[in-house]
Amino acid sequence: MPETIGVEDFLKVDIRVGRVVAAEPFPEARKPAIKMRVDFGPGIGERKTSAQVTRHYTPEALVGRQVLAVVNFPPKQIGKVMSECLVLGTPDDAGEVVLLRPDHEVPLGGRMY
Repeated sequence: MPETIGVEDFLKVDIRVGRVVAAEPFPEARKPAIKMRVDFGPGIGERKTSAQVTRHYTPEALVGRQVLAVVNFPPKQIGKVMSECLVLGTPDDAGEVVLLRPDHEVPLGGRMY
């Protein structure tokens, strides 16, 4: 059973809607991955990241897609990429990442609640 947290803990995690504006293969990664730039709109701007999502997505298919990402983790060096956000996903039956996104188009930078 997962650890119980309070609402105040949940509110510390800043999850926002962004749009992938650029994506390319990340051949230097240990596992197949894609480098992305995600635009979170005014106030947050663009952030770089990488994700192991090559089973279900190509770089071309990611560009223009809205995604959900944590924007308040500290930057983390992942290979040659300084990751500035964490794009969120969940595993499919085979353990491959499926990205989380809004059901409808929403304004960039919108906070999840």
